[in-house]
Amino acid sequence: MSAVLAEATEPDEPRPLLRVAGLARRFSLPRTSLFGPRPELTAVADVSFDLAAGETLAVVGESGCGKSTVGNLVLNLLSPSAGSIRFDGEDLASADDTRWRDRRRDLQLIFQDSRSALDPRLTVEAQVAEGLEIHKVATAADRKIMVAAMLEAVGLGGDLARRYPHELSGGQQQRAVIARALVLEPKLVVCDEPVAALDVSVQAQVVNLLRDLQRNLGLAYLFISHDLSLVRHVADRVAVMYLGRFVEVAECRDLFAAPAHPYARALIGAVPAARSRRGRLVRPLRLEGEPPSPMNPPSGCPLHPRCPFATDLCRTELPALRPRADGRSVACHHAEASQADGLEAQGGSDASQPLKVFP
Repeated sequence: MSAVLAEATEPDEPRPLLRVAGLARRFSLPRTSLFGPRPELTAVADVSFDLAAGETLAVVGESGCGKSTVGNLVLNLLSPSAGSIRFDGEDLASADDTRWRDRRRDLQLIFQDSRSALDPRLTVEAQVAEGLEIHKVATAADRKIMVAAMLEAVGLGGDLARRYPHELSGGQQQRAVIARALVLEPKLVVCDEPVAALDVSVQAQVVNLLRDLQRNLGLAYLFISHDLSLVRHVADRVAVMYLGRFVEVAECRDLFAAPAHPYARALIGAVPAARSRRGRLVRPLRLEGEPPSPMNPPSGCPLHPRCPFATDLCRTELPALRPRADGRSVACHHAEASQADGLEAQGGSDASQPLKVFP
């Protein structure tokens, strides 16, 4: 009896803030012939992931792999062709425009190009207040207090708040974009290359600001980036994307220490600043050729034309993203062989090994 009672009163596993399952997006292209079928481009194919409150999930990959499309789908800037998006327990993939308007406060976007994202005719404080006015948050007097507090938090208080975008530096403009997104007190923020257009020194300031705000406000970040040296400093988990699919999802430190998927290993090995900190480097893996066109993907594993571990199985069967005992998920028929090859090149798994440099 006591065992049954204990089981009944055991707390449930916390529900993720965002749960995406089987997400896909296909774009129809102009016909190439009068009577032929309309060609399709698959930008995102069967993407699934969870994101907890206060967590940062980074999505990395080459340009054109579908990273930004995933963020746009989560924010309903694009409609999914398939799949479900559950935010805070609610299915948003089937929500109408009225419901999305109510939910818009909870999901915000930090744009990559702050200069294009800001209205040149409005001051910074007017633009930050605009979202509060649209959603009718608080009174006019309270809105002024909220705007002043948020601008102070991002380092744009005082006279800077009354300036126009062209009177600010690039880093200050990006801080204004961040303030505009966070003043609504969202639960989830999609950061689409938020510091790519900034100088390295300014990047560090903005990244530190994002981390401080996350700790203070409990924000969840979907961090889209191609900069692996930056991702390893901000992410809790990393999803590696190739040709519209997630090929490896792992804890940040585990992925950078020993990537299992050949494509993840090739990405990390190509960036010295992104390699392991444990006294050794990830051996670069050379991939031959260029990524295939998403309009005409290869059969089986999409990486097999470029992968040195490819076999006949890879050419015929698409590997599923499967969870492993070490906590990561990998979509590769020969992940163990790729990972073992990298560990052997690093000199084993002992963290005390001396640093090795590979060409």
